[in-house]
Amino acid sequence: MRKRLKVACGDCSLQRLCLPVGLDESEFIKLEKVIARGKPLARGKHIYFPGDPFTSLYAVRSGTVKTYSVASDGTEYVTGFYLPGEIIGLDALCTGVHPCGAKTLETSSLCELPYDHLEDLAERVPNIAKQLLRIMSQELHSDEKLLMMVGSQPAKSRLIALFLSLSTRLYRRGYSATEFTLSMSRADIGSYLGLAVETVSRLLKKLQDQNLIEVDHRQIKLLDIDRLREMVKLDFE
Repeated sequence: MRKRLKVACGDCSLQRLCLPVGLDESEFIKLEKVIARGKPLARGKHIYFPGDPFTSLYAVRSGTVKTYSVASDGTEYVTGFYLPGEIIGLDALCTGVHPCGAKTLETSSLCELPYDHLEDLAERVPNIAKQLLRIMSQELHSDEKLLMMVGSQPAKSRLIALFLSLSTRLYRRGYSATEFTLSMSRADIGSYLGLAVETVSRLLKKLQDQNLIEVDHRQIKLLDIDRLREMVKLDFE
């Protein structure tokens, strides 16, 4: 992923959702010089594996990415889903090694930010460092909400909370808040939420029978988003 970007952030429709928020034009130009963008990756391609040395952060430009950890018995556990405008790799900053792997869930494009160049730039452009701290803070906030969701919510509420999280994040990107396609499989959803695949399928049917959602394969339509929010009582704003 080392092909240099000719037009990086300046013309990207996601620029206000990613690292460059708050940078002036000169800072923008300096950042663009360290960003690289490779060819789109097909579904199921790895960006990095667990245990790989940390060299870069990656901003999802299009598509969807999942991160996962591997247990001692070789079982994979999904740890996150990342949409366009979101950054992966931050969990490797403290150790220099990726604790999780990252894999595309559909054809995806990413911007690569080599960390040594980014760190050097952050020393010369204070706003870059501020933006990194902002992003890390958002990640911690998201992790806290995930722990609340998985640790204290019943199975149905976990699934609803995932849909509401996707709804909010997609809406910020200019997409519908009530209709979207799940790029992740039922197995990935179950792994992420700590549920069996059969439980995910059963809950989808139950929510549909209650006229709360409409399911057509991977197409999801939230029919009563206010009621869904009331059922979960978690803030996804």
